[in-house]
Amino acid sequence: MRKGEQTRASIVAAALELASRAGLEGLTIGALAERMQMSKSGVFAHFGSREDLQIAVLKEYERRFVERVLVPGLQAPRGLRRLRAIFACWVELTAAEAASGCLWISGATEYDDRPGAVRDELVGMIRSWQRELQRAIRQAVEARELPADLDVEELVFQLYGVILVLHHDGRLLRSADAVPRARRSFERLLASHRASARAA
Repeated sequence: MRKGEQTRASIVAAALELASRAGLEGLTIGALAERMQMSKSGVFAHFGSREDLQIAVLKEYERRFVERVLVPGLQAPRGLRRLRAIFACWVELTAAEAASGCLWISGATEYDDRPGAVRDELVGMIRSWQRELQRAIRQAVEARELPADLDVEELVFQLYGVILVLHHDGRLLRSADAVPRARRSFERLLASHRASARAA
């Protein structure tokens, strides 16, 4: 990368670390400039506004999320093995973020009722991730490893619930058994959907 691109990437990386702890709204140009040992104008030279910086931070978080969760999960064969691999990577990342915080989860709290470009970007990213989960689930349905009449969106809703509780118990309550509980909950969800299909 060119020097300007390298500097911008370094600023975004530092901003992501700060935002993970203080939230996107807690991200200030002053704190970032001090962290980078730059002037405020020097930081602003790489971004048109604080909002542009926040969106750049979200995009960097999404890039890392895809790299750590989706990409390795896609190495598994289509079907339940892939869905399990994706969810396992998601659990692993969420557990690791218990120490600092998940930008998507904290961002949802900050921007759930705050219209604007940052909220729109965040919503778009989360919907994109949900579509990836839906795709993996549908592939398991196509492989006849999950019932044909499965409500795919409901299962995504349930999986998201498991992750949110994992983050809550791991970060707020410091629960030592949050991860194994999340894994067991995932397997119980799959088993319940398959059992319902057999009963029907």
